[in-house]
Amino acid sequence: MSGTPSVVELLERLAGLEARIVELERDNAGLRRENAVLRAENADLRARLGQDSSNSSRPPSSDGLGKPAPKSLRQRSGRRPGGQPGHEGRTLRQVADPHERIEHEPVACGGCGDGLAAAPVTGVAARQVFDLPDIGVRVTEHRIVSRRCGCGQVTAGRAPDGVDAPVQYGPRATAAAVYLQQALFGAQARTAQAMADLFGVPMSVGAVAAAHARAGDALADSEFVDQVRDALTSAPVVHADESGLRVAGRLHWVHVATTGKYTLIWVHPKRGRAGIDAGQIMASMAGIAAHDAWAPYDTYTPAGHQLCCAHLLRELTAATELAPEAVWPGQATDALLTLKTAADTARAAGRTGIDPSLLAEQAGLFRQAALVAVKDHQNETSKTGRKLTALGRRMRDRIDDYLRFAVDLRSPFDNNAAEQQIRMVKIRQKVSGSLRTLDGAQQFALIRSYLATATAHGRNIINALTELAAGRPWLPTAVTTT
Repeated sequence: MSGTPSVVELLERLAGLEARIVELERDNAGLRRENAVLRAENADLRARLGQDSSNSSRPPSSDGLGKPAPKSLRQRSGRRPGGQPGHEGRTLRQVADPHERIEHEPVACGGCGDGLAAAPVTGVAARQVFDLPDIGVRVTEHRIVSRRCGCGQVTAGRAPDGVDAPVQYGPRATAAAVYLQQALFGAQARTAQAMADLFGVPMSVGAVAAAHARAGDALADSEFVDQVRDALTSAPVVHADESGLRVAGRLHWVHVATTGKYTLIWVHPKRGRAGIDAGQIMASMAGIAAHDAWAPYDTYTPAGHQLCCAHLLRELTAATELAPEAVWPGQATDALLTLKTAADTARAAGRTGIDPSLLAEQAGLFRQAALVAVKDHQNETSKTGRKLTALGRRMRDRIDDYLRFAVDLRSPFDNNAAEQQIRMVKIRQKVSGSLRTLDGAQQFALIRSYLATATAHGRNIINALTELAAGRPWLPTAVTTT
């Protein structure tokens, strides 16, 4: 039959179909590879969108109004909420010597209506009201008298130290302005308005800025920085941290070194060694450096490094979300928290260490978790896989630096002491935006160092700022820390 294909035609058709099958298989393989890449990218994007302050280094302020309910990593202590036995409360209490006493006598008997002027007193109930007096500016005029001697020489009296202008603000007014500017985080206009509203002191925005600048310059010229730096370099533990800060429209970095009792904050255009070296602390310190594993810190050689375990716990939380089937993040988290509880308990009891068998057991579990993390994810090519592998390798390679807090009880579990000081500067940026000049940023950081250190020493901040404004800044006298 003429319509029946020949054997040759059938073979040609078969060859064509086989070629088409090969082409489709090749296209299908390409689509599979592309789909795998897209799935990995989608997983990475979903992971990034799922980041918040609980599973990353992002600050809580970045969580927005839809932030999740906080999930505390603290274990139950068994104590009741509220103040613990021995805690000194701050309840408002009556004083024995009030500034004023006002007696309120009854006019007539509440029963028969007779007068009570000569009636005996049967009791007095005292009710005390704590309030502020009317506050207003107090102007003192210093009259510099000049007198002519019989010899013809005219001699003028001497004004008190610091009184060197026809009109000026006194130390307490200057201290109040600097305090309000620090408390209001750099809002000069609001500070000027507050000075007028609270104290009746007319003060311009320029005067507020000048008061702040004079305070910063006075600190820079005093022994304060040298004394704090000496205390930090000789301390057994120093917390260090850094964070971005907008200065003059460009990204700068605010650095902090603190023991909790002594604090030094400075601003530098660089984040790495150049910025760290500007503080003149890390290269000379003799104690343990607590930090968040930022690589430049590892180029210094203090007595040891303590990597922040609070950061690590957030990374482990993120790892649990990225790899829900993985066991190692939970195992590492449990080991860290168990060791933290043991270290806190030993420290509170005055012991020098924790149970060696417990330490060995939990350290082994932590190391095992790190090894499993590397083994399970090292062959993954996605961003998530590389991130989990890097975390596992860091835990494996830096286990001694992560678990130092469980071996040396002087070493802290986290780097919160430094982060708390950084947070105040970040709030200033959030409230008032970029600092206009590097000099102004350095003055702000130096005054924050002064206030943080004075507060930690139990000093009244207004008194400390008044001493600074009067040219006699408060100075820490000790060079060792606790």
